[in-house]
Amino acid sequence: MISVLAALAVCALIAPAVIHWIGTRGFYILALAPLGALIWVISHWPAPEADRAVVETVSWVPSLQMDIVTRFDTLTAILSVLILGVGALVLCYCAHYFDDARPRVALFGGEMVAFAGAMFGLVISDNMLVLYVFWELTTVLSFMLVGFYNVRATARRSATQALLVTTFGGLAMLVGIIMLGERSGTYLLSEIVSAPPTGVYVDIAIVLLLIGALSKSAIVPFHFWLPGAMAAPTPVSAYLHAAAMVKAGIYLIARLAPGFSATASWQIAVVGLGALTMVLGGWRSLRELDLKLILAFGTVSQLGFMAVLVGIGDANVAMAGLAMLVAHAMFKASLFMVVGIIDHATGTRDIRKLARLGHRLPVLAATAALAGASMAGIPFTFGFIGKETAFASVWDTGALDPWQAHTVDIVLLVGSILTCAYTLRFLWGAFGRKVRNTPSPAVAKMHAPAWAFYISPVVLAVAGVVAGFVSGPIGALFEPYAETLNGYGHELEHLALWHGFGLPVIFSIIVIVGGAIAFLGIRRIRDRVFGFRPVLNADRIYDAALRSADTISLLLTRNTQRGSLPITQGIILCTAILLPTIVLFVGARDQLQIDYDATAPQFVIGGIMIAAALAAVVLRNRLAATLLVGITGYGSGMLFALYGAPDLALTQFLVETLTLVIFVLVLRKLPAEPEKRHATGFKPLRALIGLAFGAMLVVIGLYAASARSTEPLHVDLPEAAYKYGHGANAVNVLLVDIRAWDTLGEVSVLIAAATGVASMVFRNRRFGAAPRVADAARLQAGISGSDPDDDEDQIPPDRTTWLLGSGLRDPRHRSMVLEATTRLLFPTMVVLSVYFFYAGHNSPGGGFAGGLTMGLALVLRYLAGGRYELGEALPIEPGRILGAGLAISAATAVTSMFFGAPALSSAVFEITVPVLGEIKLVTALFFDLGIYLIVIGLVLDVLRSLGARLDVETTIARTPVRTQGDDPTAIPAESDEPTAENVPTGEEEVAR
Repeated sequence: MISVLAALAVCALIAPAVIHWIGTRGFYILALAPLGALIWVISHWPAPEADRAVVETVSWVPSLQMDIVTRFDTLTAILSVLILGVGALVLCYCAHYFDDARPRVALFGGEMVAFAGAMFGLVISDNMLVLYVFWELTTVLSFMLVGFYNVRATARRSATQALLVTTFGGLAMLVGIIMLGERSGTYLLSEIVSAPPTGVYVDIAIVLLLIGALSKSAIVPFHFWLPGAMAAPTPVSAYLHAAAMVKAGIYLIARLAPGFSATASWQIAVVGLGALTMVLGGWRSLRELDLKLILAFGTVSQLGFMAVLVGIGDANVAMAGLAMLVAHAMFKASLFMVVGIIDHATGTRDIRKLARLGHRLPVLAATAALAGASMAGIPFTFGFIGKETAFASVWDTGALDPWQAHTVDIVLLVGSILTCAYTLRFLWGAFGRKVRNTPSPAVAKMHAPAWAFYISPVVLAVAGVVAGFVSGPIGALFEPYAETLNGYGHELEHLALWHGFGLPVIFSIIVIVGGAIAFLGIRRIRDRVFGFRPVLNADRIYDAALRSADTISLLLTRNTQRGSLPITQGIILCTAILLPTIVLFVGARDQLQIDYDATAPQFVIGGIMIAAALAAVVLRNRLAATLLVGITGYGSGMLFALYGAPDLALTQFLVETLTLVIFVLVLRKLPAEPEKRHATGFKPLRALIGLAFGAMLVVIGLYAASARSTEPLHVDLPEAAYKYGHGANAVNVLLVDIRAWDTLGEVSVLIAAATGVASMVFRNRRFGAAPRVADAARLQAGISGSDPDDDEDQIPPDRTTWLLGSGLRDPRHRSMVLEATTRLLFPTMVVLSVYFFYAGHNSPGGGFAGGLTMGLALVLRYLAGGRYELGEALPIEPGRILGAGLAISAATAVTSMFFGAPALSSAVFEITVPVLGEIKLVTALFFDLGIYLIVIGLVLDVLRSLGARLDVETTIARTPVRTQGDDPTAIPAESDEPTAENVPTGEEEVAR
């Protein structure tokens, strides 16, 4: 199973290249991916015995029950056939639906294959946490697929609506998963269902899980997002909204039903809302004029029907539910593809603009008729068998009281009448002759679809009829799942085309006759019935809820963020003071125990830090205040060192130094002291907030230290770090092994922040690498070379320079001592950074500390030689370094698995190198290499944006505006740098 899932993931990655290379016919090649997976599913169909399910486990974090556990049983196999089989046919359909292989179409192919893989991963996941990952992955992919036509406002709105609704349900579902898993002691669905816990707590958890399922399957009150998603291309509707994504909620209900269907909350949420959804969706479909919307509301109706059948918890009713699940995937996907062909050929889906299309496209009309017959429950189709079985089993079910069962069955009968009515309306609206003697203009100018365009819908429509004649063998495949449910004293009924005359036959006759009457009646009185705006409309309620959220957010923002930094910071600090303090003193807390065993150096360092903090408050000079704040940081580093934390101390010193440099780079653009009109003076409230915040941190820290009731974890960390992380430095092992996912997330945020800062500084677009001396030399030759006397800022041949880039600086701004020192220190710092990187797994250091050291070396080169020297030191674009670092760190997750270790954990392998002998390498080294590169790229980006770029703008600001009589080739006398500085950095800008 996991191999099949990995194969689908690889196919999704290469799919865009296939479409880009071959064109839209490449969709046939992409269809081989789900087709191959389908062959695997069929060849590994689970044995009929319930205990013969195939289980695969990949150990990841056993202590947190985060093992990747997959389970392949009957229910999984049924859903897998729908996901993979319909997926392969839809991909074949895409080969003719799209006219050209635009870049977006290539990505679309990859997204479709990825969605098939995500759905397959969802149904095979036994671990609920892993299931949730795939659940949300389908949500994200659905957002991308629905928003395919992103230039259209309707597509963007529909995609956002689907994302918000299903994500809301997914978050509720996550809370329910955690509650149920913690109460059960396991996160495996199979174990929870086999021994379900009970109690009010569990009932709440199940309701939260059902919110996720109902929102995914568009059950009332979450039904409105599905019709809106019809803004997607037709292949998306045929796959996601007929056979795959909307079935995820039905699958989860079916999976949980054996253990929890008897609870009252379950019956209300699943049976009650499902029955309401069936009637409401069917009624709304009679109102629509767009063929896709008729099918969309019909899908909502059918999803409600399926939710009732799989949610009642009766074995015979579940057989009907599985039959409808399979039948719906076939007939609804086929009908959606039929609509796509109509739209593709005529350019419209409006039934008012279509007439006599059946005469022009008889094969398409016959296909729609077969699929529609299954949807309406006409005899000899698989939809008819599912509906007849439902009528018979629901009426006699013991899962509900008799009056409840009869009421539900009658509601399903009403919903089936509406289903028959909107099926007739769909077929008549699309293919009927109507009152016209000639085709409508849209039909008259249509182009004939290619014959291959018909293959997928024809296969599904015919399969819906053929399945009706082989319903017995198909039903035998469903029975192992049905046997996991309570039969309530009834013998399990086998699916068959005919069970004799009885209540189901009477109901079927009522459905067909009543549906025809309803269709004819609605045609005559439609304007009077639907000529008004409905009082309650879920879509309008959704819009009103969004507007209310916007209003509340604006009101909150207007009262808390008024554009004043002190007010905003004050609100944040007050919140940070009040909430922890209230929680601390309201909740249970242990007796406060303070260790007074402090040493004299600690008192001295603490006193210096306090004095520096107080001085920073009263000083007016910005640079002096910044330096004093830096003293508090260095003091923290010294305290770390005194407490035996050399890694923390080293990192603190490096970060503090780099932070000071960044502050200085920014402060040089500001006045040395704030203007008098900006002076705030002494503010008692600000002082009180500052003191309260500091006191809160101290109190919380003391209580946290006193709350420990067991042996500290750090006692076992060194041994665990060496045993599991293969390193003697516990701090570094924590960052690159145990907390590797956390570290990867943090560096991703760092990259996003660096990109944002650089984008704001550069304003219009990102520039390349820092400029080099050769750039300035070429520009001087092109601009200044025409004037032999204009050599003020060129490099004299006899000028002595320790650094190549410093020769372009004004002598007044140069320091020979700093240049000579930099020339000596830079290689040493580079070697030290490499040492920190390699030694960090066993000694103080690591990729972060090594990257910071290398960053400080670059800072030294920049301060001594200017931005041209920065380009000479590292002539690589920072974005490339950041990207390479992130790619290496992320790839380590996969690399570890190849060596038999869980993702992003340490795996060890030994190699023999000539001369050096055997070398033992840990995969965490490569993760650390990514961190090392990310930190270097981040520092380079900061120097390039806050340093080099601001230097350029300063030069431009100092350059006087030339008049008409000015010599355009002269270099401004006031500029302390050559004219190359007046052009954005990089060779591209020089050329411009």
